[in-house]
This record gives sequence, structure tokens and C-alpha cells, in this order.
Amino acid sequence: QVQLVESGGGLVQAGDSLRLSCAASGRTFSNYGMGWFRQAPGKEREFVAAISRSGGGTNSVDSVKGRFTISRDNAKNTVYLQMNSLKPGDTTVYYCAAGRPDELGTARYEYNSWGQGTQVTVSS
Repeated sequence: QVQLVESGGGLVQAGDSLRLSCAASGRTFSNYGMGWFRQAPGKEREFVAAISRSGGGTNSVDSVKGRFTISRDNAKNTVYLQMNSLKPGDTTVYYCAAGRPDELGTARYEYNSWGQGTQVTVSS
């Protein structure tokens, strides 16, 4: 499995931007499709965005389309989530995950490696 470490979370105001990073190690990063999920206390972990192993394909949930962008740098073994126009409803813990190469999976079972999460808090 690949090991994943997220960073970049923090406290911001509504309308601000943040960029989350997820650094991978242990296996060949470019063999994995990557995803971002988020989970609020007491709720299911939900899909946010996914990117194929080459970066040529992406997918995201409707609630973040036009605001969040997923990207990756295979030379740096890192996947990013650029979050713009943040809203209080985006407040939660964000997780990156590694999974199937090109499926742009939206379900948790499609990913077999997870990071520890990074907290994003958006104040109104």
C-alpha cells in the first residue's frame, strides 16, 4: 500500500481559499488514481473529487464544482485540492485516498489507502 499524509488545512473565513496537499510514499504514485473525501462528525465520509493516475481525468461532486479543483504532480508524488470560495458548510476533516488507476471512483471501497485527515474550518 501507499502511505499518504495530508497537509494544508486550517481556519479561514467564508470566501477564502485553501490548498490541501497529500504526499504519497511507499509505492509508485503514478500507478494510483487519487481521491479526496470529507467527513463531518456523525456523518458518512463523502466523496469530493478524484483524479486519474495521469491527471488527464477528473471528477467531483456537484456541491464543489466550480469551486474546488483536484490536481496532481507525479514528479512530486503529491495530489492537491485547491478550494476556492469556501463556505461554512465545507467545514470538516478532509482525507486523501489512493485507489484504482483510472476509474475516478466516488465510493470508499474503491480506495485502499487513506491518509489521517486534515481539518478545514470555515467561519462565517
